[in-house]
Amino acid sequence: MDVFEGLAEKALRGEAPTRQEALAVLASGDDDLLELVAAAYRVRRHFFGKRVKLNFLVNLKSGLCPEDCSYCSQRIGSKADILKYTWLGPEAALAAAEAGVAHGAKRVCLVGSGRGPTDGDVDRVGRTIAAFKEKHPQVEICACFGLLSDGQAERIRDAGADAYSHNLNTSGERYADICTTHTYADRAATVEKAKKAGLSPCSGLIAGMGETDEDLVDAAFALRELGSESVPVNFLIPFDGTPLSDQWSLTPQRCLRILAMVRFVHPDVEVRVAGGREIHLRSLQPLGLYLANSLFLGDYLTSEGQDGGVDLRMIEDAGFEVEGAEEATLPKHRNDTVRPRKRGAGTDLAANA
Repeated sequence: MDVFEGLAEKALRGEAPTRQEALAVLASGDDDLLELVAAAYRVRRHFFGKRVKLNFLVNLKSGLCPEDCSYCSQRIGSKADILKYTWLGPEAALAAAEAGVAHGAKRVCLVGSGRGPTDGDVDRVGRTIAAFKEKHPQVEICACFGLLSDGQAERIRDAGADAYSHNLNTSGERYADICTTHTYADRAATVEKAKKAGLSPCSGLIAGMGETDEDLVDAAFALRELGSESVPVNFLIPFDGTPLSDQWSLTPQRCLRILAMVRFVHPDVEVRVAGGREIHLRSLQPLGLYLANSLFLGDYLTSEGQDGGVDLRMIEDAGFEVEGAEEATLPKHRNDTVRPRKRGAGTDLAANA
C-alpha cells in the first residue's frame, strides 16, 4: 500500500510517523501484511543491513519479588511453577553466560528480580560485571535490577556495565491496571537515571496484555521521547498462576504489525524481538527478522526459549548474518515443543547439540 511506502520514506529521513499513521499500521489487514513488512524492512535494511545482534540473558536472581506486576511469573503471590533462588555469584554467572558468548552474543543481560537493588546488591553484581568484562571486554553488559536509587546507576556504570534495561511495558494511562506497587513514573525515572549516568537506555514494551492499539502507540512514542536506544518488544507469555494467564489474544500477524509499527517509530535504533516470539509468531518468526535487528538467543527469565541452534539456523536460512561474528557454530537441529516451561539459572547451548 502507498501509505506504507510513505511511512518508510519518512523513517528513512529519521522522521516518526504521526500517531494516526502508527494506529493505521496496527489496524491494517492481513491481506496487506507482506506489503507492510516489505516497507518496514526497507527501514531496517537501511540502518542495519542484514545484521542480527544476539543477546543472551542470565537470570541472577529468580522469583522472590515483592512487586505485583500482573504479567510476571515472579510477582508476589504468583503460583507459577518457576525456580526460585537468590543471587548467583560471579563464577556461576560467568558459567551461565559462556554459552551465549560462544555462539555469537554481543550483549549479555544480567537480570535480578525485585523492586530494586540494595547498595549491597549493587556491590555484589558489580563484582560479577567486573569479572565478566575482564574476560570478555568486547561483549556489552546490560544490567536489569529494577528501580534505581540515586547514585546506583553510576556505580553500575563504574563496574563496567554498558547499558541498563527497564521497560515501560505499556502506556502511562494503562500502567495502574497491570501494577499497583510502583508507578509508570517510577519506571521512567529509572530509565532517566541510567541515561544521565551514561548507561545506554534499554526500554521496551509488552504486547498482549489486553491493551488497546492506542496503548501500544502511546508506549512506542513514549519510548522515543525517553530516548531508548534499544527497544525490546515482548509478547506476553501467559503463565499459569498469574492474573494474565488467560490472555491469548495475539496472532502471528498481529505481532508482525506491532513490530512494524515500532520500527517506523524507532527507525534507527535497535529493535529487539524478545520474550514470547516463539509462542506467538510461531512459524512466522523469520519474518520478524525483517523488522527487528536484534533477538535473544536461548532462554528468558523463567521460561525456555527456542533452541539456540534453531535460532542460528533461522537467521542463516533467512539470509541474515550474526552481527560481529565471522561465523556462528550451529548446533545440530533439535525439534522441541514451544511452550512456557521453567528453566534453570542458565542454558548451555552446547549441550543442545
